Amino acid sequence: MASAFLLDMTRCIGCEACVLACKAGNELPVEMQYIELIERTSGTFPNLVGGFENHRCYHCTDAACVAVCPTGALFKEDGLTRLDRDACSGCGYCVQACPYGVPKMVGGRSSKCDACASNVGAGGSPWCVTTCPAQALQFGDREKILAEAKSRVAALKDRYPKVQVYGETQAGGLGLVLVLPDDPETLDIPADPPLVPVTVDVWKHIVQPVSMGATALAAVGAGVLGVIARRNHLAELKELEEQEKAGVAAGGSESTEEER
Repeated sequence: MASAFLLDMTRCIGCEACVLACKAGNELPVEMQYIELIERTSGTFPNLVGGFENHRCYHCTDAACVAVCPTGALFKEDGLTRLDRDACSGCGYCVQACPYGVPKMVGGRSSKCDACASNVGAGGSPWCVTTCPAQALQFGDREKILAEAKSRVAALKDRYPKVQVYGETQAGGLGLVLVLPDDPETLDIPADPPLVPVTVDVWKHIVQPVSMGATALAAVGAGVLGVIARRNHLAELKELEEQEKAGVAAGGSESTEEER
């Protein structure tokens, strides 16, 4: 069963309760943050419209970060994008690949939301969802989340003519389904992010196979050199042993002649 978040930006009041709950619940260090509230202003003066971008992981089905991760530290589970920081090599490819600019390098390793995997696995909910005072956040089965998002959009048409569901199809379908009051560009969200960015495609099909091939070749080369070195070493030892035997034999013969 695929899970998903609902993030209703028509209800977000920018209180940052989700930001604080995420940091406290996940015991994040000061320099690490999975959610960021960013103020956005659109329109032309004096007709300006203010709002917030609730910047967090979008949990893409076709996740570019997962595609480029060489160690498997980033992976898909229950429709969400998880991160095992212990397995991260610190290469930074995920940072470059993400079309939403989500992963950050902290302490030499990738950092991003993993949907409170341990908390949800124990029967709880993501920390951000439990503390949202405006009911802007929900979490559950993706089909039900999508249905709820569409229901909210239908009820908001009169108030927000451009209101829309974002995340049903973008990047293969997102694990973060948004209700947006306006076009996504007004919140600095790509309207149609590429399924796999060109840089990722080049990495996945050209750079990574070549580098893996080079690594494998280097390993084979090292193995062959090791075998040759060991064989030469054994040959040297054998030659030394034969020389010692010959020396002992020669010494024995000289002793016998003297005795005579």
